Amino acid sequence: MRTKLTMYEAIKDNDDNDHQWREKKDIESALQISRSSSLPPDKERLVSLDVFRGLTVAFMILVDDVGGILPSINHSPWDGVTLADFVMPFFLFIVGVSLAFAYKNLSCRFVATRKALIRSLKLLLLGLFLQGGFIHGLNNLTYGIDVEKIRLMGILQRIAIAYLVVALCEIWLKGNHNVSSELSMIKKYRFHWVVAFVITTIYLSLLYGLYVPDWEYQILKEDQGSTLTTFLNLKVKCGVRGHTGPGCNAVGMLDRMFLGIQHLYRKPVYARTKQCSINYPNNGPLPPDAPSWCQAPFDPEGLLSSLMATVTCLVGLHYGHIIIHFKRNGSKGQVYNEPSISIRPFFFILSETYLLLYVINFLQDHKKRLNQWILRSFCLLMLGLALNLFGMHLNKPLYTLSYMCVTSGASGFLLSAIYLMVWSTFMDTNEQALC
Repeated sequence: MRTKLTMYEAIKDNDDNDHQWREKKDIESALQISRSSSLPPDKERLVSLDVFRGLTVAFMILVDDVGGILPSINHSPWDGVTLADFVMPFFLFIVGVSLAFAYKNLSCRFVATRKALIRSLKLLLLGLFLQGGFIHGLNNLTYGIDVEKIRLMGILQRIAIAYLVVALCEIWLKGNHNVSSELSMIKKYRFHWVVAFVITTIYLSLLYGLYVPDWEYQILKEDQGSTLTTFLNLKVKCGVRGHTGPGCNAVGMLDRMFLGIQHLYRKPVYARTKQCSINYPNNGPLPPDAPSWCQAPFDPEGLLSSLMATVTCLVGLHYGHIIIHFKRNGSKGQVYNEPSISIRPFFFILSETYLLLYVINFLQDHKKRLNQWILRSFCLLMLGLALNLFGMHLNKPLYTLSYMCVTSGASGFLLSAIYLMVWSTFMDTNEQALC
């Protein structure tokens, strides 16, 4: 029995390493495209946003390399969040902030729309190439694709959807009002909030309103005494409405309906749940009384869940608008500069008095932006925690509304903290202008 478990764990570790490598390549590719296509020329950069990008990549590497050893930072098997579950929302939030600057000044809406479509298509095709079957992993040198089983959705595909929707909102739904206050900014971008409200309403209506019937799927039957390939049919009994468990939710049903069960991810995260693994919270053999859905394909970047991922990107866009429209005190029309002070000798920089004065001056200089960010982040975080308390659990595979609020609020707090801590004393002042 121990030998069998050891062989099983070795195979699972190899599969997990391949998946983590593909996921890492997806995020790195998306980050490269975001840096090159979403921002204006190099002379206009938001340093704190670049630091946020780097920190997101660091989180991604940490959870990919250490998550298998420390389950506390690995992806949550279903309900709940861990450090790994913040990586994707962080990046979607960063994409939204970047788009506020990318489309700040439009010479032609049709040209901008064409560029947004091309960039989204590039992300989509790159996602299919990396996760669809062409590259199988570092430990597997085979090359090719099975069209009948290609995975249609994935990390980059989700980012492509969010990027396109938010870019089109910024290009076509931006008002002509001059922003002089919080109210006027809401007026200028009121249709963005209408889109966010409509998307959220559609998501909640489908998640809790659709009836999920019983369904079946096939798995490969292992028969050591035969060389023939045989399949075992498994039936999942549902017949429920508004269920948010792994086997009978509307997110999975819609993916099976529109994408086809053969095109979904075959190693679902809920395989690590207590019901499906004797090594919970790690992968392991099935318990004797495991539910029938434990081996069923499920895509964590599915169609319905990608709707709420788009809202995360819209929230990031709003944070970018705050940078654009809320100028520094005494900036004389320069709206983008981060904290800038003349270079001092290192021993003077360490002076407590100087640091205290600098922090006070910085907070006064950037009070409007920080107040707006922190207030919105606090409201999002409290709303998400309240929804979780009243039954709408934090869940990344379903990308629930509570999960979107908590991760967006955390993104806003982290951006505020980085913005506060990035000191231009240690940079060339010509490199600190933001996008």
